[in-house]
Amino acid sequence: MQDDAQFVEHAFDGDVHVLRIANPPVNTLRTGVRAGLLAGIQRCTREGARAIVLIGTGRMFSAGAEMTEFNKPRQPPSLPEVFDAIENSKIPIVAAIHGSALGGGLEVALACHARVALASAQLGLPEVKRGFVPGAGGTQRLPRLIGGEAALKIIVTGEPVRAGEALKLGFIDAVIDGDLEQGAIAWAREAAKSGRSFTLARNRRDKIEGADMAAFDAAAAALLKRARGQESPKGCVTAVRAALTAAFDEGLLVERQQFTRLVEGEQSFALRHIFFGEREAQRVPDMPADTQPLPVKNTVVIGAGTMGGGIAMNFANVGMPVTVVETTQEALDRGLAKCHANWERTVTSGRLSQAEFEKRKALLKGSTTLDVVKDADLVIEAIYEDMGAKKEIFAKLDALARPGVVLASNTSTLDIDAIASATKRPELVVGMHFFSPANVMRLLEIVRGSASSMAAIATAMDVGKRINKLNVVVGNCDGFVGNRITGKRGPQMEALLMEGALPQDIDRVMEGYGMAMGPCATGDLAGLDIGAAVRRARGTVAPIADALVALGRFGQKTGKGWYMYDEKRTRLPDPIVEATILDLAEKSQVRRRKIEDSEILERLLLPMVNEGAKILEEGIASRAIDIDVIFCNGFGWPAWRGGPMFWADRMGLKAVRDKLAQYAAATNDPNLKPCALIERLAAEGGSFANSGARKVA
Repeated sequence: MQDDAQFVEHAFDGDVHVLRIANPPVNTLRTGVRAGLLAGIQRCTREGARAIVLIGTGRMFSAGAEMTEFNKPRQPPSLPEVFDAIENSKIPIVAAIHGSALGGGLEVALACHARVALASAQLGLPEVKRGFVPGAGGTQRLPRLIGGEAALKIIVTGEPVRAGEALKLGFIDAVIDGDLEQGAIAWAREAAKSGRSFTLARNRRDKIEGADMAAFDAAAAALLKRARGQESPKGCVTAVRAALTAAFDEGLLVERQQFTRLVEGEQSFALRHIFFGEREAQRVPDMPADTQPLPVKNTVVIGAGTMGGGIAMNFANVGMPVTVVETTQEALDRGLAKCHANWERTVTSGRLSQAEFEKRKALLKGSTTLDVVKDADLVIEAIYEDMGAKKEIFAKLDALARPGVVLASNTSTLDIDAIASATKRPELVVGMHFFSPANVMRLLEIVRGSASSMAAIATAMDVGKRINKLNVVVGNCDGFVGNRITGKRGPQMEALLMEGALPQDIDRVMEGYGMAMGPCATGDLAGLDIGAAVRRARGTVAPIADALVALGRFGQKTGKGWYMYDEKRTRLPDPIVEATILDLAEKSQVRRRKIEDSEILERLLLPMVNEGAKILEEGIASRAIDIDVIFCNGFGWPAWRGGPMFWADRMGLKAVRDKLAQYAAATNDPNLKPCALIERLAAEGGSFANSGARKVA
């Protein structure tokens, strides 16, 4: 076991002592760090320090609590014990922040006598995103420093703020230029020398005295509208409210009660499942540790439409040059103009400076000739979903691109091996499936063809990481992981509508479960004609949806689809849709009945779970958590529900097997017959989570 001193380094600069948190890579506050901080403060006191600077080593101050210690017996000292030592210290303790101070890391800084930071530092309390509230005084100290409403926004959204904003709000005392440690030492020495008095956050009242509770409650209500059933934002409001209405120690008790209640709950378990799963998804089980990505400095994107333009924006956003190619100048100008307009809206909203906009615009070039491919380090094709067109363009790209350059397709469904067959470099062809809008959505499905080399996969992953995407490597099949699984929900939706449900019932149940939009509303937004075109290409039908398309009901763009829409695009139930459903049910001799919400939910989710299990059997996904990460980041699945495979594990795979068999018998739908993996795991008492990782096929 490591000595506590190895987690907290002790250094000196005259009479200013420095305690450096040293728990790489992100300086989480594990037991050894807490013990090291406590011992360090005691030592500084014994040795007559005039001031203490608390700083992090490596890339950040501290990312907060060590979540692997949650739901285990906590080893002393606790964070509150460390904070007591800080706040009882007669020696001023100054937190010096670089990188990030998040969660418990920021709570440590808030307990200090003062805080300084580099301008690039980010400070936040993201616990709400893990399903609980800050548990070490963050909900009590931050309001006392910046006021209730400002603190509420930071705590309920979980979004960090930059040091400059934190200085304006009042929870850091100075922004340091140059070397942070030396600057913090000088600042602390001058403060001690001048006899500056420090008022601890816990003792501040000026920002909360006489708080307007009606305004606070209105701000809370507005923030909670976004919660959609998540419990932790409500717990945050309760805890922050206590800071405004109770004494400090009483508020701490309220905070602790909320933390304990939430951290032991299902939602927090689900959110932590996704949090750790996003990390695990970056590990490809059979990729050798020494695999290196190919260098990529200059990228070319083929197609300047909605997807191509959005993909290109990602590169310019992070300072990487990118060129988009279109067949005509008109199409190119239109595509570039959309990208510029997107950035301009961000400038107008204050989230992007004019200087940064100009920089991004300069990095985004356009061309009407494929000759630019000759200078590319990576080519991403983003044309329409047609295999013939894609094979034709890949043959041209293969002839133009330098040897060793990766060629990627943004296809959402098509066979990567078939696309690669049009080239002489199939080992360098991969799928890079971005989700729409590509400049916003975080998920990137990286599709591994049968010939794709590890270097090509590593290159796609490296690029994805550099443009701030969440990579998940998947195998090659129709629809890959996300679209293949979602496709199994459609037939059940049609069956439920035929048997007795209406579109508003389907969407009410799914939105009640936590989805941002139900499947019918989502179809209207995307365009029912698009879904119909996909079905025609595949030779499948959806009788009700196809009937609506035949009536010219394409969704929001025509003002009518599953719903009718007013001028504000408010969705309204439409008697014509109900009449169409009833007519088709009568012609099909289906006797309609009342369908309970529980059956709607199970019949929409269980076939997705069943298909997910088949995907695991086939090696299209390495792990069940990969499927959950894809759905929570690309398909609107609420992260606090943990994803479809997590949902099934919590239900228990014996129950999943039995319900699938029950519905398969009742509906005669082969998609509901439990697959072999579910049968096996149910018989063994196993779970998807513990079924192990495997090579992606």
